[in-house]
Amino acid sequence: MLLIMRLHMLSSSFLLCQEAKLRELLDVGTLEGKLEDRTLTVVSGADMINITYLNFTAFSEEVAKEWAEELFSLASNLLAQNMSRESCLEKIFTSTCLYRCCRILSSSIFRLFSADRRRVENALEVCSLPTGRNDTIPQDTFTPDVYRQLLNNICPRNDIDTIFSEIGAKIRPYLTVEQMTDFLNNRQRDPRLNEILYPPLKAEQVQGLVEKYEPDTMLSRRGQISVEGFSRYRSGEENSIIPPEKLDHSEDMTLPLPHSFINSSHNTDPTLAGNSSVEMYRQVLLSGCRCIELDCWKGRTTDEEPFITHGFTMTSEISFKEVIEAIAESAFKTSPFPVILSFENHVDSPKQQAKMAEYCRSIFGDALLTDPLEKYPLEAGVPLPSPVDLMGKILIKNKKNSHKADGSTKKKLLEQTSNPCSDTSSLCEPSSPCAGEADAESDADEENDESKKSMDEGTVNEAFATEEMSNLVNYVQPVKFNSFETCKKIDRSYEMSSFVETKALELLKESPVEFVEYNKLQLSRIYPKGTRVDSSNYMPQVFWNAGCQLVALNFQTIDLPMQLNLGIFEYNGKCGYRLKPEFMRRTDKQFDPFTQNTVDGIVAHTLSVKIISGQFLSDKRIGVYVEVEMFGLPVDTKRKAFKTKTSQCNAVNPVWDEDPVVFKRVVLPTLASLRIAVYEDNGKFIGHRIIPVCAIRPGYHYISLRNEKNQTLTLPSIFIYTEVKDYVPDTFADVIEALSNPILYVSLMEQRANQLAALTQEEGAQEADGEEVSAFNSSITAGLTNTVKHSSSVCAEDALCQCNQRSVKPAVKSEDVVQSVLTEVDAQTVDELKQLKAYLREQKRQYKELKELMRKHNKKTSELINEHASKQKQLRSDFLRRRSALQKRCVSDQDQGLLALEQERCEKLSELKEQQQQQLLMLRQEQFYSEKYLKREHVKLLVEKLMAVAEECQNNQLKKLKDLCEKENKDLKKRMDKRRQEKFQELEEAQDKRLERLLEKHKDIRQQILDDKPKLQSELDQEYQDKFRRLPVEIQEFVQDSAACKDKLSRDSDFLPISTVTGKLKHEEVEERSSEKVFGTPL
Repeated sequence: MLLIMRLHMLSSSFLLCQEAKLRELLDVGTLEGKLEDRTLTVVSGADMINITYLNFTAFSEEVAKEWAEELFSLASNLLAQNMSRESCLEKIFTSTCLYRCCRILSSSIFRLFSADRRRVENALEVCSLPTGRNDTIPQDTFTPDVYRQLLNNICPRNDIDTIFSEIGAKIRPYLTVEQMTDFLNNRQRDPRLNEILYPPLKAEQVQGLVEKYEPDTMLSRRGQISVEGFSRYRSGEENSIIPPEKLDHSEDMTLPLPHSFINSSHNTDPTLAGNSSVEMYRQVLLSGCRCIELDCWKGRTTDEEPFITHGFTMTSEISFKEVIEAIAESAFKTSPFPVILSFENHVDSPKQQAKMAEYCRSIFGDALLTDPLEKYPLEAGVPLPSPVDLMGKILIKNKKNSHKADGSTKKKLLEQTSNPCSDTSSLCEPSSPCAGEADAESDADEENDESKKSMDEGTVNEAFATEEMSNLVNYVQPVKFNSFETCKKIDRSYEMSSFVETKALELLKESPVEFVEYNKLQLSRIYPKGTRVDSSNYMPQVFWNAGCQLVALNFQTIDLPMQLNLGIFEYNGKCGYRLKPEFMRRTDKQFDPFTQNTVDGIVAHTLSVKIISGQFLSDKRIGVYVEVEMFGLPVDTKRKAFKTKTSQCNAVNPVWDEDPVVFKRVVLPTLASLRIAVYEDNGKFIGHRIIPVCAIRPGYHYISLRNEKNQTLTLPSIFIYTEVKDYVPDTFADVIEALSNPILYVSLMEQRANQLAALTQEEGAQEADGEEVSAFNSSITAGLTNTVKHSSSVCAEDALCQCNQRSVKPAVKSEDVVQSVLTEVDAQTVDELKQLKAYLREQKRQYKELKELMRKHNKKTSELINEHASKQKQLRSDFLRRRSALQKRCVSDQDQGLLALEQERCEKLSELKEQQQQQLLMLRQEQFYSEKYLKREHVKLLVEKLMAVAEECQNNQLKKLKDLCEKENKDLKKRMDKRRQEKFQELEEAQDKRLERLLEKHKDIRQQILDDKPKLQSELDQEYQDKFRRLPVEIQEFVQDSAACKDKLSRDSDFLPISTVTGKLKHEEVEERSSEKVFGTPL
């Protein structure tokens, strides 16, 4: 198994050579500096627990530092950890050639490809290489081309040949630049990209790729690529499944801390038993973790040094100071963003807490954030700073006592120290539920079964924080969680709460929307329940769906949840921060993680994955299979969604090429992850890969597998084909298809129309069909325009219904069989839906609710009026009593007193009336507000009810329509069968008549031939009678002419030259032949 190295080089962390003799041996000669400063330690291992140390000693401190920096940069290089298939094969070739004496052992090749020895031997023979185990191969013979030939023979790729042929190389053994350009733009390009911002590839760019990957220079110059060049391009760096920019820092880190998921660790030491190690904290930080828990306990030795361990277990103890030093060394080596230290503080000694605070200040130095930033004060309504604002800073999460309680803090700590059970101080003193795992412990009074909750949380209460430790806490202040409403009302973003997984699940089930809203403004930390004594993990995706930032896991256990965590935080530069989806950050939008439908404003995706083949999946002769699953929102999660067939004892180059697995609708692709895992036929894990759905590239790609620790496996890979596009509901699929390729759609409509016209044999069908197609296209365009403008669903359905009605209308004008069968189905209108019982019941319930509200208001109004009437009555009785008393006095004082009394009564009466008016006004305003909010809620409920009723009615109508369609199909089939039988009968009758006519004509022709025979014979007899009669005369004339010619020639031959005589003779022969020819009448 290949190992990934973790390297660090700082003098305080070196493993010193304790033996004096070994130190003496290493410290010889004229070496610069101390041995500690010249020592380089390389830490490597298959995981974060089982690690080994390799120490090197340099001649000087500068050389050691230079080696450490360069080696660390190589080991932490993101592109090296995500190398292409081509680079993996080159890496194997390089490692194979690293032998002395410039020769390669054949046994090393057998070890490398040990799955099938016979196959390796045949491949070596084909490449003309020695096949014996003890044979060697010269390096100058084992060239890269020979190495590729060897790979092609060990692992033949028939699937690549098939794809190459399908693209366009069926006749010729190459592809042209035009064919390659068409393939890259149509099959490999993401259809979701904007063509203006991301234009398709041009022929010049593709020519550059051909020249880069085509090994035959003659072909590349002609703009042609062979199957070998095509295969090299498939495994090249341009064809990775994930864009390289996704691996680097590609997300906005200028937003507040609650807007990001933060890679968090729970306990970095074993839960129940085992050895704890300082190195584990280094490894966790170097892996990208940004939140670490420190389980601090009071030191019991004479030096009173606090230590870190998992309380009340059999795990070993490690020094608090050493852990702080390790964190200071490794905190920002792989990520510059802030680190949060979550203190679970069980140290009940003020002196030791002061020592802990001093260690943090002195060792962390300026990296420790002790005071809040000026731009982000600790005030209500002020958001938290961003990771960029806190870059290079360490934040402390610990209990923070108020200044008023500082005086009593030391007193309580002293009481804890003097208590006989101070070693288990948290058991003796109830804790303020603020920090770490004790936050959820404080909620025990809210649970019915306290003992079960205590087992779930698995922790003990923390000690009170001293002033020194409290001063270190600022932006991450743990508090007890009361309710989401309280947190929203207080609006203190610097306060956070921790939840055990069981409590968090309960909150998520009861208030999912409120939980998401809470995580938009404040941090929340989730940690495993205490009953997980095997250090197992819960599934983090459950709480990422709610927007929880600090989802803490046991990093020492590499199970499926931890594998998912490593896969998710591999991206964005492996910095430990991943930006949450937009709907989990916007305060003006609410998001329900349990939604079953697409969310307005979020474009859902459709993903198709086809597993084609595998390469070098195992070094054993065994069958393998592949599983595909998706993690995300509950509606998106598909566990073990697909499983291929098991290959038959072939792990070198198995080919499946089965039907693809299709994830029809991924509601929130930015939070969904695809996992592809490979297993042996016995279920043993081989490797896997976790890929974010939003970053998957379409097309043919290699996927290099990872092991459980997310380390790259160099040789094993699988070859897949993916299709990614925006989700389109089935009802609009035809519309989108028509508009995406209108020319093809129109031609298809015309072809169908011509076929219908040819079938029905009606005149004028083509003209009718032309008009039909035009009308249909216009309706399709109108339907899409409404969709783009986000019109109501009712309008879209009406447009679609119109399209369907037109599509079933035949292109004939006379007898219409389809229309005679087709029954028109009208959708229920809104007014009809409002007359349904469910809607009327909701209206009736709201009317009763509103009536009850008005009754209560009328009751309050009556009580207020009665109260004012009694006050007026009391005022009048007081007035009459005082007036009668004044009337008994003297007359001079009587008028003056009565006047003053009347004036006082009028003032009190007007004041009483004014008070009554104000109270009635306020009461009526309150009533109006209540009615307004109630009616607003009623409108919302009515709309929801109407939508539910409409959906139910429409579903029922669609079911009935389906049944009706089947009935119409059967009816049409019967009618068409009947008509077909009639037509067949008519055809048979016409064929019989045609046969009769043809036979009659044949008879007439034969009779005519017989009638002409005597006439021909008489003409022939007459002709030859004439010839016999002329024959004697013709023979006599011929003989006389021949004799005369011969006499003349004999007389002239004595006077002529030989050539002339010869010519004469030849001439006579010609004449004789011609005479014979003329007189060639047969007797």
